[in-house]
Amino acid sequence: MISRVNKHCSVELQALPQRIGQVRRIVSAQLRYWHLDPLIDPAALGVTELLTNVHQHTGPDKRCTVEITLVLDRLTVSVRDHDPRVPCVGAADGGSLHGRGLALVAALSASWGVQRRADGGKAVWFTLRVPAAADVWGERAGGTAVAFEPAVVAPVPVVRERTPV
Repeated sequence: MISRVNKHCSVELQALPQRIGQVRRIVSAQLRYWHLDPLIDPAALGVTELLTNVHQHTGPDKRCTVEITLVLDRLTVSVRDHDPRVPCVGAADGGSLHGRGLALVAALSASWGVQRRADGGKAVWFTLRVPAAADVWGERAGGTAVAFEPAVVAPVPVVRERTPV
């Protein structure tokens, strides 16, 4: 099967308030570079919510990794941390892992989920659909898309999939 080259960016950090703002700007700049301007606001808001959860709910070191990956028409944003507790969507009740942040991520994304990791931690992720008019592969400017055989990717459990409007 012929497909387009994946685009990937990764940032390791401590989820401290000043770092969260920096990562938000990094994600925005990377999406601008990939010509995904329509996805900047939802991706930046979503990654802010996920990093805030790491800051509020993980152990004292707050270490995590943010990854953004573009494959075909899907942008995936994930935050990996070392805390084994799995968050869920809930009302803002002050509970340890229940709040409006994940409800917001669920509302702005095409899908989202949590994957437990072999190291005892987890990855919380969400996807955004790439608008059909986006020129992320440089085709309108005369660029050439590179073909490759796609890697086999392990399935990730989907917590929720929204139906297109």
